[in-house]
Amino acid sequence: MKLADFDVWMRGELDDVERALERWVPSGAPAGLGLAMRYGVLDGGKRVRPLLVLAAAQAVHGNRDAALRAACAVELIHAYSLVHDDMPCMDNDILRRGKPTVHVQFGEAQAMLAGDAMQALAFEVLTPEHGVPPALQARLCALLARAAGHAGMAGGQAIDLVSIGRPLDERTLRDMHHRKTGALLQASVLMGAACGTTTPAAWQALSEYGDAIGLAFQVVDDILDVTQESETLGKTAGKDANDNKPTYVTVLGLDAARRHADALRDTALAALARSGLAQAAWLSLLADKIVERDS
Repeated sequence: MKLADFDVWMRGELDDVERALERWVPSGAPAGLGLAMRYGVLDGGKRVRPLLVLAAAQAVHGNRDAALRAACAVELIHAYSLVHDDMPCMDNDILRRGKPTVHVQFGEAQAMLAGDAMQALAFEVLTPEHGVPPALQARLCALLARAAGHAGMAGGQAIDLVSIGRPLDERTLRDMHHRKTGALLQASVLMGAACGTTTPAAWQALSEYGDAIGLAFQVVDDILDVTQESETLGKTAGKDANDNKPTYVTVLGLDAARRHADALRDTALAALARSGLAQAAWLSLLADKIVERDS
């Protein structure tokens, strides 16, 4: 598969996701709430999670409408988490996706409500009256809720907050980031897979792929935090070190962290090779994109 073909596929999918988000995220919510929601989710971000959903769905010949809705729902959950994560009571950041964070632009109360509304909207998007069978709606909602809740993203964030200034070993750090970052990335793959038909072996292989690439994403994030400038990242560089947070760089060292990211990619690709799926090329190339990115 040529990289040029991948780029064409990716641009087309990103355009579809942006149009869908533009359509589904309301501008007319009361008291300016819609403006804060749209500011937090539109016109920014790498959209890695939606791409994983859509690539996995294509690999299993999935329901396109369901997959696009799942892609947007995952991005809404991710965007809401960033809005809340940036607030003074959490990471207290002022820059996200190259622009002022939502609480800086709209105030803390409006940012909190915007995040709440985006989270609810994700599940509204997954449950249309027509086009997606009710059983599939329920399965997608369950996968997303588990990845976003206490066992996943929210639980990982709780561990992160209590770990500031504390030394962590690699096992504990891995558990934290498996929840905080990896769970939603893994769920993206599985939600895409749920839109089609898979064998138990293929489902397990895709789960292992998502688990490995989800952790690799965080390792690379930790590397970029100390090797790139804020202008490149679109967020405040060096903030983890300034906040005395444990990262893969502080626990393993920079060179070892890079090797770990490469090893996780190899694990993801090996799992993909075991899936038996003939149309998994986009997932393979996304694994490379995640590990080799510079922002």
